[in-house]
Amino acid sequence: MIIQEGMSIQRKLEILSDAAKFDVACTSSGVDRKGNQTGIGNSLACGICHTFSADGRCISLLKILFTNECIFDCKYCINRSSNDVVRASFTPKELCELTIEFYRRNYIEGLFLSSGIKVSPNHTMELIFETLRMLREEYHFNGYIHCKAIPGSDPVLIEAIGWYADRMSVNLEFPTAESLKQLAPHKNRKNILKPMRQIQLRRESNNEYLGIHDNKQPHYNAPVLRDDVFGMDSIYNKGPSNDNSLLKIDDVNYKGGISLYKRPSIKRDKFVPAGQSTQMIIGATEESDYQIMSVSQSLYDNFNLKRVFYSAFVNVNDDSNLPSTQDGPPLLREHRLYQADWLIRFYGFRISELLTEKNPNFNVFLDPKCDWAIRHLEMFPVEVNKADYRTLLRVPGIGVNSARRIIAARKTAVLGFKDLKAMGIVLKRAVYFITCNGRMMYPIKLNEDFITRELLTANDRLPYGIDRDITYKQLSLFDDISFKSDYKQDAKTDIKLVPQRYSPI
Repeated sequence: MIIQEGMSIQRKLEILSDAAKFDVACTSSGVDRKGNQTGIGNSLACGICHTFSADGRCISLLKILFTNECIFDCKYCINRSSNDVVRASFTPKELCELTIEFYRRNYIEGLFLSSGIKVSPNHTMELIFETLRMLREEYHFNGYIHCKAIPGSDPVLIEAIGWYADRMSVNLEFPTAESLKQLAPHKNRKNILKPMRQIQLRRESNNEYLGIHDNKQPHYNAPVLRDDVFGMDSIYNKGPSNDNSLLKIDDVNYKGGISLYKRPSIKRDKFVPAGQSTQMIIGATEESDYQIMSVSQSLYDNFNLKRVFYSAFVNVNDDSNLPSTQDGPPLLREHRLYQADWLIRFYGFRISELLTEKNPNFNVFLDPKCDWAIRHLEMFPVEVNKADYRTLLRVPGIGVNSARRIIAARKTAVLGFKDLKAMGIVLKRAVYFITCNGRMMYPIKLNEDFITRELLTANDRLPYGIDRDITYKQLSLFDDISFKSDYKQDAKTDIKLVPQRYSPI
């Protein structure tokens, strides 16, 4: 471990922003919070994570680690305790000032804060809590904040941070407990699932008391939410426990030295309003796609997660327990998992329809939806002028928005193939599975081999980087930067930033 004394803020920023590059955060916030006259910034759903890098990672957030010091020795992590890397840590004030200064210059729109584990999980979460509290209450920052929760932390700390963050996430790391034990022996599945369940139950309780159901607006006459911290027995149950020993935030002072407040002094009535997510590393262990997606489906069903992120394994350590990545990270596999994840969340598919134990991995050449359709030709062709919404969603080339357009347009007209093309339907895939007014676009033989061959010759474009060499250098928010280590919040700095422009895929 290499620790430098008297490190400048600029140097800390370089180290800790680079150390955060493997935390995936390419998602929209899902939060609509307008600016107010008492603070700076806003958190609109369309304003967060709208700019992406060439490899799919979002750069509109200040994505950074609080510290890269860590007491754990996870075999896959560049910041593991046994690695001789330069270590750095922010203070809460330094990180607050960085966030505000970057926001004022319009280089970021929010904060993605993760961290290594310094001293202990509770000690690190205390520092993160103090950072978020200062941002919200002292710097009056009203922008989007995504915060990583550290497994093994006290539930009181998780509860307190949840009132300041818009989204929280706990990294699952690997699909199975066996893989976690093999590559991250200091972590265990129970400590990971416990804060997930706590966040889920608290959000459900909060939404119930605010009268929020199915993303509807809250009823303003809803009763005031109780400030309970769910007891340990209730963490694994679907609903809160009836045990009278439940703690109350206003009755608890955490022993670590930070007094927790009953509620932030600024008006924040929602607990983790953008929900929670998690991340799994893909390709470091031997789990099949079927195992990975089964875990994801279970998380969506039982923990009400907003997103599961899949991170292709990049070997950054020389360790015999890690697989060789001479052919590069498994980006195509990561891409297929995201496609299947989308089908589960928005298209009504179940993993048992896409994969089985006998067929445990996705087709390398065809996306999961096309692969499913070819294996179920008995359900096709579909008449677009009569099929219901759920049936349309199962047609390759027809997405959620396209299906809605079809349902709306056919109320006043009989649709033809020209109409479908104008609506954005991808006819080069859909043409094999649909009819318009009882006719196919041209005579097609409903044969698995024929349709497969035709789809493969369509040469669908894969996301940038999957079929070529790419690098894993963390995107920089600046080209030329010079910080003063003792600057004040309102002082002018000599920062000169030239933002890099990237277009969405």
